[in-house]
Amino acid sequence: MAFPILSVIVFTPIIAGMIILMMPGERKTEIRMVALAAAAFDLILSVWLYFAYDITAAGYQFQEMHSWLPSFGIGYHLGVDGISTPLILLTGVVMFTGVIVSQSISDRPREFFAFLFILATGVFGVFASLDLFLLFFFYEIAVFPMYLLISIWGWVKTREYAAMKLTLYLFIGSVIALIGALAMYWASGAHSFDLLVLEKAHFSTAFQNTWFMPVFMGFAILGAIFPFHNWSPDGHVAAPTAVSMFHAGVLMKLGAFAALRVGIMLMPQGAIYWKWVILGLAAVNIVYGAFIAMVQTDLKYVIGFSSVSHMGLVMIGFATLTRSGLIGSTVQMFSHGIMTALFFASVGMIYNQTHTREISRLGGFVKVMPFTAIAFIIGALVSMGMPGFSGFVAEFPIFMGLWQTAPIIAILSVISIIVTAAYMLLVIRRVFFGEMPEEFAGRMNDVSVMDKVALGLISILMVGIGLFPSLMVPMVSSGVDHILALLG
Repeated sequence: MAFPILSVIVFTPIIAGMIILMMPGERKTEIRMVALAAAAFDLILSVWLYFAYDITAAGYQFQEMHSWLPSFGIGYHLGVDGISTPLILLTGVVMFTGVIVSQSISDRPREFFAFLFILATGVFGVFASLDLFLLFFFYEIAVFPMYLLISIWGWVKTREYAAMKLTLYLFIGSVIALIGALAMYWASGAHSFDLLVLEKAHFSTAFQNTWFMPVFMGFAILGAIFPFHNWSPDGHVAAPTAVSMFHAGVLMKLGAFAALRVGIMLMPQGAIYWKWVILGLAAVNIVYGAFIAMVQTDLKYVIGFSSVSHMGLVMIGFATLTRSGLIGSTVQMFSHGIMTALFFASVGMIYNQTHTREISRLGGFVKVMPFTAIAFIIGALVSMGMPGFSGFVAEFPIFMGLWQTAPIIAILSVISIIVTAAYMLLVIRRVFFGEMPEEFAGRMNDVSVMDKVALGLISILMVGIGLFPSLMVPMVSSGVDHILALLG
């Protein structure tokens, strides 16, 4: 019997969370060590899984199948392909770095890490699920802890509002998607929730045209698609640092991935029918998000609206339904995930010392936090889509696919690249260069060695994929080929 690596990856966080909950609350150092050890273990397994995936064989690998509720056609079915494998690695990286930057949490770290790890299990589970019911099961597990993490440990001014707003948006979206999923279950005639079975169900064109948008948009709300995006920046700003990293780094990818896996892959004719609507909405995401980010005065809001813009690139790449567009979107999910994790980690490190995120009150921090400044600049170059960084490897194919499909939308969307470069350069100049305000002079310190490890790991990934696209693109291509076959 093969080693059940996916089950171990999925359930390690929640088991670690249960262990942490049983530990005495006053043993904060031991709690942090257990959390760090569990996150490191899952990262190691995620890296091993990534490099063990056989690109030449492609398809779904490391499958685990067990009967769960056979009378309802529900099974415990896990497996990964060329699209979900990079996202498993992304989750491992964000989880590990998020735990590192949360070592300074002193307010009930036991409960904080326990809820964070429950969230991580849900995220891993969605990316690994090959059963539609199981996917929804893990999806709800991933959404639920966000409310508690934000409302308890978030920014006091807006945490209750942001947590409730986020939860309502995401639960409403998931209910809409669930209704569509149940419609697929009954229409398939297969009496099975298995995604591989549903892929072969060949739903009628009328059924796909009717149910594609409820399913796709239900999940895409978590991907912050316009006009259902405004929960996202508020959630980013209110969340504590590690939760912001999870929120932008992997939770938004959860919505995009599920929209692809359940919407486009199970109802490809519906995707073709509705693609112009998605192209239009995603184009608004891209341009509107960039312009709104440019006028923000709160550093976290800049990154929050930047995420809305960049997630628009993911959705617009999906909607092109072309090989290059789909490849670029998947790489963009990984690139944007690690990029925003770095941004929110950097902002958290600045806020921990200054207790402000107002850009006008910051400046000159390169003198005392040079490593953080360099990491932030690398993230900005990725955000701009500069050659040699992962952002370019992702965005260039997306715009190639968009040009093939809708040249006018491509021309309009390119505006976002210019605007993104403008606000990123402005933020870098105002926060890290110039004169340091007198209120911070002499009392600012460099970040810890562990914080540098987190920033360094993410920076290496962004540069590595940018310089060596072959580390990821062939794997993603193998997964995209299967989608193109389903699209005919």
